[in-house]
Amino acid sequence: MSYTALYRKFRPAAFEDVKGQDHIVTTLRNQIKAERIGHAYLFCGTRGTGKTSVAKIFARAVNCENPKEGSPCGECSICRAIAAGASMNVIEIDAASNNGVDNIREIVDEVSYSPAEGKYKVYIIDEVHMLSIGAFNALLKTLEEPPSYVIFILATTEVHKIPITILSRCQRYDFRRITIDVLADRLKELTDKEQIQIEDKAVRYIAKTADGSMRDALSLLDQCIAFHFGQELTYDKVLDVLGAVDTEVFSRLLRIVLDGNVTGAVGLLEEIVMQGRELTQFIADFAWYLRNLLLVKTADGIEDIIDVSTENLARLKEEAQMAENDVIMRYIRIISELSGQIRYATQKRILVEMGLIKLCRPSMETDTQSLTDRIRQIEDKLENGVFTAVPTAESYVSPAAASKPEAQAPLPAAIPADVEQAVSKWGAIVGQASMPMKAYLKTAYPSLAGDGSMLVVVEDGLPSDYFKDASRREELERMISGLAGKEIKVTIQGTQQGRNPRDTYPDLTQVVSQVINMEIEEMED
Repeated sequence: MSYTALYRKFRPAAFEDVKGQDHIVTTLRNQIKAERIGHAYLFCGTRGTGKTSVAKIFARAVNCENPKEGSPCGECSICRAIAAGASMNVIEIDAASNNGVDNIREIVDEVSYSPAEGKYKVYIIDEVHMLSIGAFNALLKTLEEPPSYVIFILATTEVHKIPITILSRCQRYDFRRITIDVLADRLKELTDKEQIQIEDKAVRYIAKTADGSMRDALSLLDQCIAFHFGQELTYDKVLDVLGAVDTEVFSRLLRIVLDGNVTGAVGLLEEIVMQGRELTQFIADFAWYLRNLLLVKTADGIEDIIDVSTENLARLKEEAQMAENDVIMRYIRIISELSGQIRYATQKRILVEMGLIKLCRPSMETDTQSLTDRIRQIEDKLENGVFTAVPTAESYVSPAAASKPEAQAPLPAAIPADVEQAVSKWGAIVGQASMPMKAYLKTAYPSLAGDGSMLVVVEDGLPSDYFKDASRREELERMISGLAGKEIKVTIQGTQQGRNPRDTYPDLTQVVSQVINMEIEEMED
């Protein structure tokens, strides 16, 4: 006897067997019990959620000689004939391969003949969105006013492709993605029936990978059973079969990316490839990991939603403190785009490597999210003191010239009292600023403009561009004025590339510190 796939062997035979679609099953059963049956139904939803199965159960139920609470008995001659595919009352049509006008005209011609047995002729048209415009038009009139003994059930995964004229003539039922808990319970129930030993952790991983589809879950389970036939299915064995990786690897990858370590990220990818893991699944799972990380960081009481172990949850909470929300969202955007690109790509590894380099090097991108990540990296380097100047031909100084002190702009003899007050609080000004202004002010310093007002000298590039916005200059001015206790006019000055800005604009922090030291010495005398 040939083997029957699990999704066919355990296809629901009655409404009670349908999982995760209670809102639809209850409505249809009530219609059958009350004999308020419609003439046209539209079942829409993602793959493997039970659209065709429910349509077949409904077709049996409306023709059943002894229905039980709106569900087919499964024992009468009509139920057995329909289940065996031998009944002329239920006609299944695949619109993907029968999508022309002639195919639909055949149906229209057949509709005029009443059923030989039973009450209703039921037409189940699967993937109805594949019909041509002409075929839809041919179906319109019959769909609107069919004979009393005809029921149309249209099933589709892409409801947006169906003309509004068809939609308005049908009762629409949206099939939901089946939850991980419902999928896991069903898989556990079936493995017990089949006497297959499987770890609960492995069951839940298969349920999560199925992405809301019962058919996909059963197909994945079938695949795992076949690969490890006669053995207990452990979590690690399921990962091997599905080409997936353990969560610990994603934790390592995240920490490597946060450090901006391109070499480490590419090296970890090399490990994944050498283990024979499927890169498409790897990227999809990493996106899911980042999604969990963002939920942990932004919501309370999220433990039941993200569905991870206590150990992994503790690790996620630790990592949530290591990255800002916008940084995680940038990672998710890049990985999601990558997931779509590699699905049909021939050079998947190269695309994944490029994606990892993007994650580690936000300077490669120019969008706002990447800008925030670049600022974070700059701030980390500043705090750790790892910034070094790159030597250029212009910056090379001969040993003889190096022995001479650089000529700097003369320090002013007197500083206005309000500017001096502000300069003395420069450290507090920088500390009070919010990101990204704070990062830019850390590399800036106060000076004096020609009219005696305060001048803030900032680096060229991102800092200079940031303060070109008048609202940001005004924000800095308000902050300085508030700490100084009086209104202070502030001018922003960028540096000139290749020159030391202190040669042109004196650093007032030096002047103020000299004044403070002089006052201390006078007090000691």
